[in-house]
Amino acid sequence: MATFGTLSDRLTETFRNLRTKGKLSAADVDGTVREIRRALLDADVALSVVKEFTARVRERALGDEVNKALNPAQQVVQIVNEELIQILGGEQRRLQFAKTPPTVIMLAGLQGSGKTTFAGKLARQLEGEGHTPLLVAADLQRPNAVNQLQVVAEHAGATIFAPEPGNGVGDPVRVARDGVEHARRHQHDVVIIDTAGRLGVDAELMKQAADIRKAVDPDEVLFVIDAMIGQDAVNTAKAFQDGVDFTGVVLSKLDGDARGGAALSVASVTGRPIIFASTGERLEDLEPFHPDRMASRILDLGDILTLIEQAQQAFDEEEALKVAEKLAKEQFTLEDFLEQLQQMKKMGSMKKMLGMLPGMGQMKQQLEDFDEREIDRTEAIIRSMTPAERRNPKILNGSRRLRIARGSGMTVTDVNQLVQRFEQAAKMMKTVARGGTPNIPGMGPMPGMGRPGASSKRGKKGKSAGRSRSGNPAKRAAENAGLAASTTPTGSGFGLGGAPAPTEADLAEIQKLFGKN
Repeated sequence: MATFGTLSDRLTETFRNLRTKGKLSAADVDGTVREIRRALLDADVALSVVKEFTARVRERALGDEVNKALNPAQQVVQIVNEELIQILGGEQRRLQFAKTPPTVIMLAGLQGSGKTTFAGKLARQLEGEGHTPLLVAADLQRPNAVNQLQVVAEHAGATIFAPEPGNGVGDPVRVARDGVEHARRHQHDVVIIDTAGRLGVDAELMKQAADIRKAVDPDEVLFVIDAMIGQDAVNTAKAFQDGVDFTGVVLSKLDGDARGGAALSVASVTGRPIIFASTGERLEDLEPFHPDRMASRILDLGDILTLIEQAQQAFDEEEALKVAEKLAKEQFTLEDFLEQLQQMKKMGSMKKMLGMLPGMGQMKQQLEDFDEREIDRTEAIIRSMTPAERRNPKILNGSRRLRIARGSGMTVTDVNQLVQRFEQAAKMMKTVARGGTPNIPGMGPMPGMGRPGASSKRGKKGKSAGRSRSGNPAKRAAENAGLAASTTPTGSGFGLGGAPAPTEADLAEIQKLFGKN
């Protein structure tokens, strides 16, 4: 996650130095805690939070749980992870719905913090869960705020209640009250009230927010705060807590390049849980906030659970079973592959998904160099084929490949590479779908994966069989060169660019997807 990039790098480097020591002395612990303190302060975490956090880490790191551990360095990482979870709120807290609808959710925060966009994201998410939300335009101060909410509601497919034009016209307290009544009459089970933002600690607007709260008695008051705000996050949160009193926090703009101190400060200082995290500009870029998962991301331990949840939302289980059957029967075609590409695109940014894998913080440059448009180029090539060509790539002769290249704006080499990688990947996936272990070019034999009873004599025979036995020297050299080329790594399974071959763990995960143990 971009917001915690620098902090994650600093902490990862600190722990890397710690892992070289078999036993930790008090000086080692003090040095580590000092580096953690510097990293947190550089990330704009509030000083009071840093002091409390590092004191607890030091106390536990000098205790018996580290001294008696088989791997002291790993135990310190675990302690830091647990303490990070605590300052991020401890456990996940979900929205509290009213026993008698409608549930009223009031949004508050500084101007420009992302309240209006979050209102649309929340409405879209609630609709996906079977609710019928109503957006209420109670921000009548900011120019064109009502129009903005109308546009956001239209994109989210949500209903909006906006009786006043805004731009300084209308009574926001009355609009909020009437909005709740409108929702009750028209059977909306959730009301989301977008209130006016403040440019700072504005006493008049703060009183207005307090009046709205008294008038509608909301079930939830969500304080939307910009994760890029830095040290001022604590003062702002305290001011809103005193003036309005919120029940939960929403972190917006977590995809930015700020240092992320707000996230690590607000929950600890205010005692209010972080409920949502906004991770992008699209309406789909809204995640429930899990303190344990966020701590894992910061420490570069990955966030596999969130990745799995996103995959489950994007992929159709019935379609996945059909694909598995086609793979097993060798009927997987480029048309099926195109459908899989489209489902992958529904999951969002590939960079973001790859960033959720453990250890990807050490491959930051590779992630930065990853071209999101590679999938679009692959899709363009497949769409330039006829249905017959997609179902049977073997009919692709030279003239057909030239036509496809021109139609997709790519080169014939790109078309050739795609077809070659598709055939290799389809063969590998078919083997995995049947419960076997694929032979991946460039990887060599896998430890423990050899066939039972295979003798060294047979292995030698196989080795000699891998060379050309032609009597013509020129032909023998050409065939051997072709064999060498076929055994070099050819990049990712489906993309056009080069990438590392999948690991045993990757293959195990693919096997699980197809229900093979």
